[in-house]
Amino acid sequence: MSKSMTVAIALAVGLSAFSSGAFAAPCKDAKGKFTKCPAAAPAKPTKCKDAKGKFAKCGTPGAKPIG
Repeated sequence: MSKSMTVAIALAVGLSAFSSGAFAAPCKDAKGKFTKCPAAAPAKPTKCKDAKGKFAKCGTPGAKPIG
């Protein structure tokens, strides 16, 4: 019985890893053909304002991020 339990646990772990996306699939279009994956969107730069409400370089004393 312990061998069958071990096999069942190993199977469950394997299926959960496969279904969670551990094995990344290439990008496909609507017809199922492989296509080039789109590039990740670049991060927008953070803008900061000082205590007077004017734009300031982030990291300066008193500057707070907006948005």
